[in-house]
Amino acid sequence: MSSQTHETETFTAVATALIRPETEQERERRRIVVMCLPFFVLATFAAFIPLVVMARMSVSADQFENSGFSMEAWYTLATESVYLTVAWNTLWFATLATVASVIFGVGISHALEKYEFPFKGFVVSMISFPIALPGIVVAFMIIVLLGRQGLLTHTVAFFTGGSPLDIAVATTVFGLFCGYVYSLIPRSTMVLRGTYTEVNTDAEEAARALGAGSLRTFYHVTLPEIRPGVVAAFILTFRSALAIFGTVLVLQSLNVATLRIDREIAVGFNSQVAGAIGLIYFVFILAFTFVSLRFTETDVVEI
Repeated sequence: MSSQTHETETFTAVATALIRPETEQERERRRIVVMCLPFFVLATFAAFIPLVVMARMSVSADQFENSGFSMEAWYTLATESVYLTVAWNTLWFATLATVASVIFGVGISHALEKYEFPFKGFVVSMISFPIALPGIVVAFMIIVLLGRQGLLTHTVAFFTGGSPLDIAVATTVFGLFCGYVYSLIPRSTMVLRGTYTEVNTDAEEAARALGAGSLRTFYHVTLPEIRPGVVAAFILTFRSALAIFGTVLVLQSLNVATLRIDREIAVGFNSQVAGAIGLIYFVFILAFTFVSLRFTETDVVEI
């Protein structure tokens, strides 16, 4: 029997088991397929097909239609320094914003789960609220606070005697960083709050009974227990940082990949380069996700 015939029979058997399951295991498999089918249908039209078109676009010889074959866009990405700078800016800025957001998230989650204080529900609502805000709105809020007419800008100028024009930082890298962190802190906090519910409080109480202070207890007892949550928060937050577009589109203080794709399309409609950047972006995020999830699973097993 040829391998092709064997594969055909195997596929037929699997299809038959899904259509007319006879055992409980086959029925369970059918339920899994039925529940996952809507996602794969959506992913096919919202992700897989656009990715194929994007790949074809990146090697098209014509910028207005996918025709011919040319590797010029890929050669441009590999040789022109501006695109290497874009890649570097994207990685270091997303990493920095992610680290800051996770650190803030750990502190906020610790306070929310370990202490009782008035208006706790209101505080939780205010912390989670930025998730619902579009990036453009976040950018405008940064301008309102830190721009040339911003509230904080004029407050600092009033007390220091400086000029608001010199103090304004909304459209600098610092202003963009504030916008990113404001949007990312709720994401890291949501993951970490769930992790904190699994912390062994008996171990913390034992450490304090033996004379360990709050910081030593956190470092030696709490932090090792929440480490999988910290890693998961970093993964989610880093991917979100890579995908932010509205904030950087308005502030435009750093040339990152999402902004560069917009510029390639808006100026000259360079669809080949935009397609190549988008494809690299997707592959990188996908690879990062798989590697990170494997690391998380290993981390959980070790804990």
